[in-house]
Amino acid sequence: MLSFLQRIGKSLMFPIATLPAAALLVRLGMEDMLDIPFITAAGNGILGNLALIFAIGIAMGFAKDGNGAAALAGAIGYLVLDGGIEAINKDVDMGVFAGVIAGVIAGMLYNKYNDVKFPDFLSFFGGKRFVPIITSAVMVVLSFVFGYVWVYPQAVLDSTANWILNGGELGVGVYGVLNRLLIPVGLHHVMNALIWFDFGTFTTEAGEVVRGEINRFLNGDPSAGYFLAGFFPVMMFGLPAACLAMYAAAKKERKAAVGGMFLSIGLTSFITGVTEPIEFSFMFLSPLLYVVHSLLTGVSMILAFVFDVRHGFGFSAGLIDYLLNYNIAQNPFTLILIGLFMGAIYFVIFYFLIVKLDLKTPGREDEEIEEGSTETESSDYDAKAYHYLYALGGPENIETLDYCTTRLRLEMRDREKVDEKELKRQGARGVMKLGKRNLQVIVGTSVEFVADAMKKQMEHGHHVPEGVQDEKVPPVEQETEKVPSRKVKEEDFQMPLNGNVLPLSEVPDEVFAQGMMGPGFAIDPSEETFHSPVNGKVLQVFPTKHAIGLELENGLEMLIHVGLDTVKLDGDGFEALVESGQKVEQGTPLLRVDLDFVKANAPSVVTPFIFTNAEGATVELLKKGYLEKGQKGVMRVEEGGKGNE
Repeated sequence: MLSFLQRIGKSLMFPIATLPAAALLVRLGMEDMLDIPFITAAGNGILGNLALIFAIGIAMGFAKDGNGAAALAGAIGYLVLDGGIEAINKDVDMGVFAGVIAGVIAGMLYNKYNDVKFPDFLSFFGGKRFVPIITSAVMVVLSFVFGYVWVYPQAVLDSTANWILNGGELGVGVYGVLNRLLIPVGLHHVMNALIWFDFGTFTTEAGEVVRGEINRFLNGDPSAGYFLAGFFPVMMFGLPAACLAMYAAAKKERKAAVGGMFLSIGLTSFITGVTEPIEFSFMFLSPLLYVVHSLLTGVSMILAFVFDVRHGFGFSAGLIDYLLNYNIAQNPFTLILIGLFMGAIYFVIFYFLIVKLDLKTPGREDEEIEEGSTETESSDYDAKAYHYLYALGGPENIETLDYCTTRLRLEMRDREKVDEKELKRQGARGVMKLGKRNLQVIVGTSVEFVADAMKKQMEHGHHVPEGVQDEKVPPVEQETEKVPSRKVKEEDFQMPLNGNVLPLSEVPDEVFAQGMMGPGFAIDPSEETFHSPVNGKVLQVFPTKHAIGLELENGLEMLIHVGLDTVKLDGDGFEALVESGQKVEQGTPLLRVDLDFVKANAPSVVTPFIFTNAEGATVELLKKGYLEKGQKGVMRVEEGGKGNE
């Protein structure tokens, strides 16, 4: 049942994505904006047909391949259901429920009958063409049932809506708490659909009846907006303050690695109101904080109600919607004051609990169990999809793959094959198991592109995408029977260029800083040409030219990774001066880099030097700070030990 409800919640994401456009049109056409009535009417054309839009979107979401035939069946199913019910009893109004029911049934019928075959004289009506037909037949039966029976659940829903909408502080507070508590299982979308799009009615000056908190607020209902206003202080101030608290509580050596992530997701919440990247950053690491966050959301909702604030949004409670609807809100500036108060409360409570209880929020994980994640989401979705599929046990281990706003939703054949550590190393912010086979992977707002890339690879074969190198495995062309010496003497390595030498722990990237790719150190370069620091040969020049693999004469392998997240530059700013298989000596030019370009287009030019096959060896950094090209005595590698010293 939980999985079924989650599919409904996921399917609602597609039609809900139309709301920002509708809200923008409604708002821009009003008298205090552009004063163009037909623009407002155009926006209300969307808001007034949400049940039909839901039927289409949910049918597509339930269909196993998202085919348009399912969407058409959903639309036809809703029209038949609504028309049949109205003919029986005009007082019955199912609202968006009719669209949800039609969409679910149309999607399920599509999955069952999309490939049905008939005799030749009926073959035209076979396959996908049969789905709208069978959907219509089912809806005729349901319209007869609901035409007589729906009056009873409608009475229950009406009484429930009246209690919630007229429950004062308690009603908005309970809604705020439940809205957050249901996010981990993805059911908040279902509850939001009822409050936002169905509960409450309002008759406009033109005589049109509109339903739901959002629609009523945008059309001037003086009683609407109380169930939306309290989210603004949380999303614009509270959660960004929680990010600041987690950053302040992070370990000193980890602040550089997590700071960029917290800044990015904090700004996302403040500007757009998308909060799931923040919430999933601590939801699984510290469930106590998430319960506190849910309760504080209820407090914010109550405060907004007590101070008689009405505000609304078409997408979410971020700065964009706050400014867009400012002129039609009631006491909107009060939300700023409430927000500053909630921000202070969030920071104090989060920081106190994190430090006092030693909660393992990002940046405070124990090193021996830290799983690490790439804090910056790569725009190379094909590469990320390849690694995700590998960590999920391969395409053959995935029964179904869907996504919502920030999460991949999967049904696995064998969930025990999933490598959670590898998923998080590749950038996943969390992994959640539901039931026996269901799995959710929190990716972030780029989830749609990652999911599409995964589906393509599942259809056409799970091969390494062109231009992508899996840096977790040793570079190619290695001699497998050769057991390399683990020693590198001081004179065997010289500075490849002028720059500041840093220990690996100071690299502002968690994967490198924690030694997940191997022991080593880093250089912050101050000139553009990298020379070979060792004698040996070039194992590989990466297709994007941002990295080079070298093999020392003793068989040890070194990865020189110029800058961080530079693979996304697709070779721009890099010029390879050697080729794979070429022998090199200390001082041989390897790579020329346009430092100004890379600095402007990548998070950092700090360059890790990683020994990728030095298991059981220790890299000892002998000198730090600014050193000149050709200088020796910088480092050495000794047998035994664990990574870096």
